[in-house]
Amino acid sequence: MITYEYPLSERVRTLLRLEDLFDKVTHFAAAEGAMEHHVALVTMFEILEVAGRADLKFDLVQELERQRQILLSFRNNPEISENALSGALYEIEQASALLLGMHGKIGHYLRESEWLMTIKNRVAIPGGVCEFDLPAYHFWRHREPALRQQDIRGWIGPMMPIRDGLTIVLRLLRASGRAEHQEAPRGAFQLMLGGRTAQLIRLKTKPGEPCLPEISAGKFAINIRFLRPEMDQRPRQVESTVNFDLTLCNL
Repeated sequence: MITYEYPLSERVRTLLRLEDLFDKVTHFAAAEGAMEHHVALVTMFEILEVAGRADLKFDLVQELERQRQILLSFRNNPEISENALSGALYEIEQASALLLGMHGKIGHYLRESEWLMTIKNRVAIPGGVCEFDLPAYHFWRHREPALRQQDIRGWIGPMMPIRDGLTIVLRLLRASGRAEHQEAPRGAFQLMLGGRTAQLIRLKTKPGEPCLPEISAGKFAINIRFLRPEMDQRPRQVESTVNFDLTLCNL
C-alpha cells in the first residue's frame, strides 16, 4: 500500500518535515561517499532552518508530558500490559529528559561555526560549493570517510533528542486513528466531519492504482480528488471508482 499523509495543523506539518529530514540525514551520513556526505550536510542545514522556526522543544516536551499523564491513568488496568505500559512510560520520560537537557536555541552551536555557516550560505547558490569557491570544504570532502562520518555525527548528534521526541509523538498520533475503507466514485470523495477533529489524515491506496490523491480539509469537511499521475500535462481527475483506506488521527 502507498500511504499519503496530510497534516491539518502547522505543528504536525513541521514534525512531518523534520521526520523526513532526519531520515535523510541518517541515511546519507551512514554512507561513505563524499557526495552522500554533502547531501547529509545540506539536509542538516534544512533541519536547522525548519527546527528554528517555532518553539519546537517546548511543544514536544508539553505533548510528551500530556501523553505520559494519559498512560499513567492506565495503571492497574487488567486489560493493559504492565510491561508494555512501563516501557512506553520509560521511553517518553527518557525523551523528555533529553529534550529538557538541550540548552539554548536548537542548533546554536552550528550557527557559531563560521566554517559551517560559510558552506550553508554558499549551498543556496547554484554550484556555489565548487572547489574554487570553498577550497576548505573541498579538502574536507577528500578526508577519510570515517572522519567525515565522525564530524557529521558530532554536528547532528546534539539535535537527535528532537528526532527522538517527534518520533514518539508521530507514532502515537498515527496509532490514534482507525482505518476505514472508502470509495470515491469517479475519483471524488467528501467526508463531513460532524464535529470530529483530526490533526492528521492518512490515506492508503494500492500500489497499482493509477491515481494520486489531492486532499483539502476545512473545519466541516474533507474533500479528496483522485488525479491521474500524468507528468507531461496537467493532471486530470480519474473517471473510475477508487478504493482506499482513510484514517483520521488525533491526539
